[in-house]
Amino acid sequence: MLNNNYNPDVLSCLANLSSDEVFTPPELVSQMLDLLPESLWSDKKVTFLDPACKTGVFLREIAKRLDKGLEKQIPDRQTRINHIFTKQLFGLAITELTALMARRSVYCSKAANGKYSVCTAFQNTEGNIHFGKVQHSWNKGRCSFCGANEANYKRGDELESHAYAFIHTENPEELFKMKFDVIIGNPPYQLNDGGGTGTSAKPIYQLFVTQAKKLRPRYLIMIIPSRWFAGGKGLDEFRDSMLNDDHILKMVDFPIASEVFPGVKINGGVCYFLWDSKKMGTCSVTTVMNGKEDTLDRPLNEFHTFIRFNKAISIVKKIQAISNTFMDERVSSRNPFGLISSFQPLPDGEIDLYALKRVGKITEDLVPINNEIINRWKVLVSKGYGEGGESREYPRMILGKPIVAKPPSACTETYLVVDVCSNKKEAYHLAEYISTRFFRFLVGLVKNTQNISKKVFCLVPVQDWSESWTDDKLYKKYNLTQDEIDFIESMIRPMELNNG
Repeated sequence: MLNNNYNPDVLSCLANLSSDEVFTPPELVSQMLDLLPESLWSDKKVTFLDPACKTGVFLREIAKRLDKGLEKQIPDRQTRINHIFTKQLFGLAITELTALMARRSVYCSKAANGKYSVCTAFQNTEGNIHFGKVQHSWNKGRCSFCGANEANYKRGDELESHAYAFIHTENPEELFKMKFDVIIGNPPYQLNDGGGTGTSAKPIYQLFVTQAKKLRPRYLIMIIPSRWFAGGKGLDEFRDSMLNDDHILKMVDFPIASEVFPGVKINGGVCYFLWDSKKMGTCSVTTVMNGKEDTLDRPLNEFHTFIRFNKAISIVKKIQAISNTFMDERVSSRNPFGLISSFQPLPDGEIDLYALKRVGKITEDLVPINNEIINRWKVLVSKGYGEGGESREYPRMILGKPIVAKPPSACTETYLVVDVCSNKKEAYHLAEYISTRFFRFLVGLVKNTQNISKKVFCLVPVQDWSESWTDDKLYKKYNLTQDEIDFIESMIRPMELNNG
């Protein structure tokens, strides 16, 4: 073969299992391994665990570094390889198929003791990459370990249960009966939970992080969705634990997940982190977007939600130094009038009803809650806006155009009520405020999926609705520098407000 022939790494060419079980590109694995001290690669006693093996790429890349680092201590290549694979590298596969794939990548043979295995010391086919059928532990229709829906995941032995061994035990140390110095991997992200239309999903990646910490490794590195920064179903406790964990020393965040997982859409992006059990301090936060990096050392719990863009920190601080009331205190909860999104307006009625893709009528007796604001001016925004945090195109809109709803009016679950106003003039001033880049920038710091809740308005300061608001007026009020203004305007597109 000629030296100039291109021989691609097969692990960079595989199609992903799904957007929930994503294969990790070798280049990304290398970046994650670079977070570890160089001295580890020449330590023949250090042990590594990948608790969610798919392709085996983490163990393979670790093996490469150990092979080079231990060359002087163990000069004979075969002896060195046998030592690395039998004493230092361990994995738990997530399926039977990925177990075979991982062994093929790491041992160059789907059987660890096969004829073509690069390791000659194994006496069994599994080697140190284990997989065994694990069943969910059902309790009142849910798995007590991962929360899987029994109706969806109670299956025969011929089907994958998606009951991952690492998180389906109260004693993870029993899986290998040993302590690990480094735990590293890319866990499955979520399971369908059978809710709503059947597309609802329950995150499980946080269970892998929490379980790994229980083993008290020296270092923990995982790449996971970034949705935990400010949202995510059932992630409040996990978010609190992460933001207040001073052992997380490095965080690398990709707002656009496809920059590291080509062809994969993960709303909200992904991040990987380094957790060091023996060190504490501020975290070095790096944001990587459109090929550009920005790094700042800062505490993760500086605010009650994690602000992913370092350049936004000074802006938020200036706002909070002047304002002490924020729009999450004003915005309605989900389904403000108790009318589900599929509710159809009536042919006639005394109240305007803003519903999915149409405006119709309804009678007051059919409005279950919040009747007291039917006869008030109010401003609405759509509860879902489809950019979803994944488009490569910047600047963005973040929100749909606000709707000024004159009284009497109500809306279905399709909308949120941003605030209730005393008169038409105040309502249009609020709508002007929502349309500013300033307002939508602050929402965008928290909003990391297409769905919108009152929580995403927690950084937006309340203004006096008797006044008209423009970006220039807001920039001046909060003493923003030109660099800060330029950053906001690089992130957010202008919005033309409909005239009333």
